[in-house]
Amino acid sequence: MFTSKSAMVLAAVACAAMFPLAGCMMDSAGSGVASQASTGAASSASAMSSEQTVMVGGAAMYPSRTIVQNAVNSRDHTTLVAAVQAAGLVDTLSSAGPFTVFAPTNAAFAKLPAGTVDTLLRPENRDTLRSVLTYHVVAGRLTAADLVQRIRAGGGRASLTTVQGQTLTVTQEGDTVKVADARGDVANVTIANVLQSNGVIHVVDTVLQPQG
Repeated sequence: MFTSKSAMVLAAVACAAMFPLAGCMMDSAGSGVASQASTGAASSASAMSSEQTVMVGGAAMYPSRTIVQNAVNSRDHTTLVAAVQAAGLVDTLSSAGPFTVFAPTNAAFAKLPAGTVDTLLRPENRDTLRSVLTYHVVAGRLTAADLVQRIRAGGGRASLTTVQGQTLTVTQEGDTVKVADARGDVANVTIANVLQSNGVIHVVDTVLQPQG
């Protein structure tokens, strides 16, 4: 079973790897660089406060940040963040993209059979983990409106080719967009249109799994 304690440890390791702390270097006067850093941080905070954000996992998701920079702050996605780090996908999801990511929550991973996540996180299973994670990623920036447009154009369903290579099938039921994997499991989009500087995240309640 993937315990909450192990998730917290893995998330901490992932966070440290993604965002190493940059020490504040003091110049010979003792304060010049520190003062500049403080001013820059204040300006950055002011700019972010004016952004239109979406709350995910208790944290504001900023459109000016990358997928990784936002995801690491969501307490509902600690397992996903740890998995992305273990799979070596941090640089990919921090690049320009753009990408559309269907992001499973911790609760979604918890629905998998006991021991599945721990097994996937082992170094010897890195290729399998990469396959599962990239199956949740589609090249391009597809908002909910874009997905619905494709669904209507496809007569009620749309096929999306993932970065992993296999396809996902997207449908709509009422106001909810649903994503079906190659095995027939269906995920609901619970939070849509979490805009990122390098794409968009749609939070889903089920882990999508490719064939094979």
